[in-house]
Amino acid sequence: MQILLEDPTTTCLSPSVYDMICKLGFEVRESRDINSIVTQNGEVCWKAITDCVIYTQSAQALDYQGSVRLLGPVCEVIHLHLSSLTKGQFEIQYVPWLQWTSSPELFAEIFDALESLQSPAISLSLMKLTACLERALGDVFLLIGKECPFLLRDLLASEELAQVFGLSVMNVLRVFVGSPCGLNLRNVLWHGFAAPHEVPPMYCSTMVVLTAGMGQLLKSYLQQNKLTWAPRPLIALPDLEDGAVFPEVTREVLSVLEEVMKKSTFVLGTMLPYWEVALIRFKSHRFADCAILLLTQLETGLRHLFATINKCPQRLLTAESTALYTTFDEILAKHLNDGEINQLPLFLGEPAMEFLWDFLNHQQGPRVRDRLSHGEINLPEFPKGVTDQLLTFSTVLLLRFVEEELASVFKEKAAIQSLVHLAEGYSAHFHPMSLLRKQVLSCEKSIRAWPLLPLPREAEEARLECSSEINACNSLIIKITHELYHHVPENHGVFTDLDNRPIEKWPRLLRELCGIRVPTLFCPRAVLEVLTVLQNIVRCCTHVSHQVVASWVRRHQQWAEKTLRSRQRQNFVRMSWSIKLLSPVLLLILLLIALELVNIPEVHGKKTDEYQQYLKVERKECLHINFAVCCRDLAVC
Repeated sequence: MQILLEDPTTTCLSPSVYDMICKLGFEVRESRDINSIVTQNGEVCWKAITDCVIYTQSAQALDYQGSVRLLGPVCEVIHLHLSSLTKGQFEIQYVPWLQWTSSPELFAEIFDALESLQSPAISLSLMKLTACLERALGDVFLLIGKECPFLLRDLLASEELAQVFGLSVMNVLRVFVGSPCGLNLRNVLWHGFAAPHEVPPMYCSTMVVLTAGMGQLLKSYLQQNKLTWAPRPLIALPDLEDGAVFPEVTREVLSVLEEVMKKSTFVLGTMLPYWEVALIRFKSHRFADCAILLLTQLETGLRHLFATINKCPQRLLTAESTALYTTFDEILAKHLNDGEINQLPLFLGEPAMEFLWDFLNHQQGPRVRDRLSHGEINLPEFPKGVTDQLLTFSTVLLLRFVEEELASVFKEKAAIQSLVHLAEGYSAHFHPMSLLRKQVLSCEKSIRAWPLLPLPREAEEARLECSSEINACNSLIIKITHELYHHVPENHGVFTDLDNRPIEKWPRLLRELCGIRVPTLFCPRAVLEVLTVLQNIVRCCTHVSHQVVASWVRRHQQWAEKTLRSRQRQNFVRMSWSIKLLSPVLLLILLLIALELVNIPEVHGKKTDEYQQYLKVERKECLHINFAVCCRDLAVC
């Protein structure tokens, strides 16, 4: 389904937010002396800045508007000061004070962006700066506190940071990035509200100097308290491996995206420069930069669609301090705040929604927006594969918002046809249900390797003697599988002809069950709880399997070297035939779990008492009884 969105907006900032960011800081025309704010050595004179932060008459709260007005001339002179420096001078005066951020090289890039006068690059720099600063402030918090607040506004309001930097300094930061009542630069940029030309460069320059000044304060605090600075290491986001559905981005795909983004109504006209810079950064192998810009603009476009399709055009604009922003959290939710059904998921379809949930929300997924915006990721090592996925998804999504005739022209290209087909068939990779399937198949693969373990002659004889017991066990298991047949949903004949399916063929049966597609979008909490229990069971199975292999290899080597005592030799022989009994039991447990996955939507329909019984009895008994037997057999070695 295609839709053409109207683009009547000249800004995504509400009137009061627009005035706060674009006008208030320019209202006071006053000449300030840079030497009263920053010394020639780059040391920040904090009093000249903190004196500009004023409070309401009751002194109970910050006067954000008044503070922004008074800070305007300070920001302007700081910007002129940085603009007058050469890069070498900047690195001498300021970079030493920026080491505490763990990313001092970032500030040299920000200096280049400010020098370039390119608005999209300056906005991108400010996004990266706020993320880097948040991470560094979290490290400072952990010098004193134990659990770092997740939200920047809570971090800036913490007593721990006030103890290190002083309350007046923290209030300056709250005016710039810590409150929706202030400039709120971090949120309006990271959530895609501010167009490139709407962010005055002087605020970026000021944030650079403030960050350096905080580095000076931190150094004094560490020296006074004889503390060592040990920031948390940044995360190297792993590549997606089997989570990558789309192929590497080719020149042909980039060429199509360059054309489509100019024609697609998904892209707001004021935001087009961000898309253009995103492609430039991708071609320059700056994959983190490209991902940051794509994520913010996907949120902007999806918010536009959300507001249109749910008939709430006011939600396109930034909210006031008394209301919530419309962000990914609400855009991708099942229901609106008033309880009505969100129409956007129905329009986008499950495949597109699954992709967005995979990359943004699922705890075991890359969660790229959260990790980038909170400064957790090592930007130079950001994997190209993740950016490839985002770029390709964006291309397919934008095609849905161009005129049908033009879309057909693009889709005639073989490469684009293939991408559209892959996008339409996308299924979740990082949902707990998908991860559980991978666990099950991985565990089965581990068990499948057991018959390849080398047997000593005595152990082979013992296994032959126990063949009747093994056959009896197999017969019992096959009877159980016959009972399972009645629980397979209609139209899935994976349990047909069980008499002719020996246990050796069960891995194929398991893969067939795991291949049955089950809806994962908006899973109820009850289903997620069951999945957690099942994951724990498979984890135990996998542990047992690995324990078998490790124990076998160790004992077999000792057998060959003739270093086993008599009792140990007997136990090893016993273990050899126990494995023959254990492997089908483990496979049966995996089959049961795979079948549970197929039927798991029924969990939501259970009554509360039935559901609690389901969890506590069936799953816990399976966990404790089956593995108690397995571990007892292994313990003899």
